[in-house]
Amino acid sequence: MKKFLFVLFMFSWFWQSNAQEDKERIKALKTAFITQEMKMSNKTAQKFWPVYNDYETRRRELHEEEDTKLKDTECINEQDAGKMLAEYLDIERKEYVIKKQLLEDLKKIFSAKDIIKLHRLEDEFHKKLIREYRARKQSAREENNK
Repeated sequence: MKKFLFVLFMFSWFWQSNAQEDKERIKALKTAFITQEMKMSNKTAQKFWPVYNDYETRRRELHEEEDTKLKDTECINEQDAGKMLAEYLDIERKEYVIKKQLLEDLKKIFSAKDIIKLHRLEDEFHKKLIREYRARKQSAREENNK
């Protein structure tokens, strides 16, 4: 039993470290992609990335809060479900405020046209990321079936 728990612990530690490395790699790829596609100068990038990274951090914290508060929905009564809905709406409101602040901050750095382009590039990057993930998953399946 102890051996099993140790192996399980090591596997989860290994998986966690790989997940963290993957997050860092994805962040670096996203940074390079957006910087290149927006044709940012060093000066613009130095203004943009702290603002954008702050937004991403605040948004991630909200999603973690949402995951924590809204995770167990199977065994709740109607009153608790009502409270969870109110919390969900509060988190959505906070996310809207954060996004609105980002747009206000970006107006100091980019034109409105460039802000729209940035939004499009974010979507494009996420779609590429999903395609890459699916392709790797499919490749792994094919490799396992050999």
